[in-house]
Amino acid sequence: MREKVELATKCGVNFENGKLNIVGDPAYIRACCDASLERLGVDCIDLYYLHRIDTTRPIEVAVGELKKLVEEGKIKYIGLSEASASTIRRAHAVHPITAVQLEWSMWIRDAEEEVISTCRELGIGIVVYSPLAKGFLTSGAKVVENMSETDFRKSVPMFQPENLEHNHKLYERVKDMATRKGCTTSQLALAWVHHQGNNVCPIPGTTRIQNLEQNIDALYVKLTAEEMVELDEIASLVRGDRYGPEMATWRHEETPPLSSWEADA
Repeated sequence: MREKVELATKCGVNFENGKLNIVGDPAYIRACCDASLERLGVDCIDLYYLHRIDTTRPIEVAVGELKKLVEEGKIKYIGLSEASASTIRRAHAVHPITAVQLEWSMWIRDAEEEVISTCRELGIGIVVYSPLAKGFLTSGAKVVENMSETDFRKSVPMFQPENLEHNHKLYERVKDMATRKGCTTSQLALAWVHHQGNNVCPIPGTTRIQNLEQNIDALYVKLTAEEMVELDEIASLVRGDRYGPEMATWRHEETPPLSSWEADA
């Protein structure tokens, strides 16, 4: 069974005193990898991501340690998550980056500014998280009704009252197209991602087998050029960012130059 599974996991963050810390220290990366290997009961991790970028250290430092883990046979491939275009280029110069994980959906398009084109130029796979816009493209504004008090999405601008009703009207337009095509809004949203190219892989989360099967069936939903244009027009009207300013995203992931780090070492 192991040879049939591509196993991916992450490192680079921890929680202390209820606070999320981003850590790109080589010793910490190595310790995380060893701990993951032990917990998973495997000898090698297929794809190992930096979950977020430590902006206090040059990206070359973290990727240099990941390169050593590849050479030691502990991991096969290196991935990044929420990395800027320049960070991706610098990392790729140290060791080939296999995949970049980022948020991208019919409604969330900021990565198209630089990151997507950089990945395509360098031949890096794009792994898309939140392809359903954090649930909005599954049920519209109703998704808020099922959020717990601790659900981080409650602080997401897209879900705030001043944007919710407006965005729900846009969702209804997406729903109309899904009805015309005989699929769900989730399947339509995933089909949009699939139509972005063969190097793009969405990873929608689900807790139900039925939803998993529906997500797989999205592969059979085909979109015309005219339908893609219509969906893009709807997406251009969405209000509210995908995260609040407190979250680490690719826009804030620049790291110091390696020369400055070596000078301070």
